Amino acid sequence: MAALCFRLRNVSDDEAEEVRQVLDRHGIEHYETSAGRWGIGLPAIWLRHDDQLARARELIEVYQAERSERVKAEYAERVANGEQQTLVGLWSQHPIRVIVYLAVIAVIVYFSTRPFFGLLA
Repeated sequence: MAALCFRLRNVSDDEAEEVRQVLDRHGIEHYETSAGRWGIGLPAIWLRHDDQLARARELIEVYQAERSERVKAEYAERVANGEQQTLVGLWSQHPIRVIVYLAVIAVIVYFSTRPFFGLLA
C-alpha cells in the first residue's frame, strides 16, 4: 500500500528534485501527486511500498540537515562578501520602488487597523 513520504506544498523546485534524487539513489520506489488544476490537491511524494517509509524519512531528515547547513553557509558567505541584498542596498538601487512599497504597506496597515481605533472612541 502507498505511504505519504514528503509533502511538496511550499517546497522549492530544487529541494523537491534533490529529495527525488535521494530516494532514487537509495532504490526507494516512489511517485508524485500534484496539487491539481485548482491547487486543492495534495502535492506530495508517495512511496509505493509502505515498508520503506521509515528508511525514506530517515534519508530525507539527513538530507534536510545537510541542506540546512549548506544554505546557512551560502548565506553567511554572501553576507561576508557583501552580495546579500539589504534594505539600504535596495534603497540605493531603487528608491522610488521602496517608497511605493512602503506607501502600500502603510495604506494596508491603516485600513486594517482603522476599525479598531473606531471602537476606542
